[in-house]
Amino acid sequence: MTMLNTLTIADARAKLASKEVTSRELTEACLSAIDGAAALNAVVTVTAEKALAMADAADARIASGEADAMTGIPVGVKDLFCVEGVASQSGSKILDGFVPPYESTVTAKLWDAGAVCLGKLNQDEFGMGSATEYSVFGPTVSPWRKEGSEAKLTAGGSSGGSAAAIAADLALGATGTDTGGSIRQPAALTGTVGLRPTYGRCSRWGIIAYASSLDQAGPMTKTVRDAAIMLGAMAGHDAKDSTSADMPVPDFEAALTGDIRGKKIGIPREYRLDGLSDTISAEWDRGAQMLRDAGAEVVDISLPHAQHALPTYYIIAPAEASSNLSRYDGVRYGHRAKLAAGDGITDMYEKTRAEGFGPEVQRRVMLGAYVLSAGFYDAYYRKAQRVRTLIRQDFEAAFNDGIDAILTPATPSPAFEMGKAAEMSPVEMYLNDVFTVTLNLAGLPGISVPSGLSADGLPLGLQLIGKPWEEGELLNTALAVERAAGFDAKAAKWW
Repeated sequence: MTMLNTLTIADARAKLASKEVTSRELTEACLSAIDGAAALNAVVTVTAEKALAMADAADARIASGEADAMTGIPVGVKDLFCVEGVASQSGSKILDGFVPPYESTVTAKLWDAGAVCLGKLNQDEFGMGSATEYSVFGPTVSPWRKEGSEAKLTAGGSSGGSAAAIAADLALGATGTDTGGSIRQPAALTGTVGLRPTYGRCSRWGIIAYASSLDQAGPMTKTVRDAAIMLGAMAGHDAKDSTSADMPVPDFEAALTGDIRGKKIGIPREYRLDGLSDTISAEWDRGAQMLRDAGAEVVDISLPHAQHALPTYYIIAPAEASSNLSRYDGVRYGHRAKLAAGDGITDMYEKTRAEGFGPEVQRRVMLGAYVLSAGFYDAYYRKAQRVRTLIRQDFEAAFNDGIDAILTPATPSPAFEMGKAAEMSPVEMYLNDVFTVTLNLAGLPGISVPSGLSADGLPLGLQLIGKPWEEGELLNTALAVERAAGFDAKAAKWW
């Protein structure tokens, strides 16, 4: 029999329904794969006992004929989703020892659907990073290698643990969060599918926050169909989250026909950046031709304020982070610094936060506090919010002009070597988000689809941006790209 951990969610669902395999067998295969892939550092907490108990419950549910689409499917959970009774640190020392007594809404929905929790997955601290190198657990390593090289590569970030786990077949699906590209960028670098839904489609309750107006949970999977299946279980209104959309969840999988004849796809000219690599530019052109061949009309469009998206994002996101992370002070939970005789509460705050936060988090908290401070609020934060409105209006104008989806690169390059993030300036590292942050500012859905390999054998991804609340249509366009690309390469098993 095929190694069960290599199955897609759709294939595993079919085998579970036909009684060809059991959820326990699927779960044991994934747990075994996790045991053998410690060198990737993708999984930071393994919940084997919990997983097997959930698998047995899923098998009983399947036997009774009450299975949902995700029943019996083993998945990994990004570390910033609170899972009741399981350590949840968001990759940070400051949350050392925190075991939530409650369940995030997204994971609760997955468990209610019968999915199986394999454990917690590595990430950049509080979701701040593009390489999963800023983690108290150490960096996550991609299972991919350049042809003829043994140099370790990044799995992207901040959902790098989720991306690596899917690429290495450690789980059939994984949760991620996307604040500025943290689902789509690592998916593109690892040859997997990453979907960021419309802001409000999935509840943020129980997710350790980075930037509340930008954060959004989504699925990371092996195929577009799997993303549709998993999103159906994760999405839905939540009264505990005031930003959760009170609207029905459609059958995303039912929208997958692959027929995009007559659809109008936009190519934003502002994304043709100076210095864009020939590899990425050629892949973008190839993606446009795939869509033409599938019957879509591909046209140039303008998003005139997209050029301002990156600086706008790196004002708004740190500002919200400085506010959200002010609660971590060593008083109620997590890490508390040791105090010297005579130290007061201010000393405790300062020492705890200095010890508990890593350098990237400290940088963004300080930047956020600066742009919110008296004298700079109007000059930076208020102006950034106005530009954000203009960016959203650019997308609205494009969609009102008949555009059904927008095609762009997902990343400015293939995966880079481990350790390069530390050598880059903050601005150089932030440029990894240049193609992804615009839709976060506008609250739109986006998906990264693996489309090919670079000259040295590394995955390349294309990004599709859709209309708000039209994830089904977006997934269908992504399916057309997936079929045309025929991407079926697997990462080399070196670990």
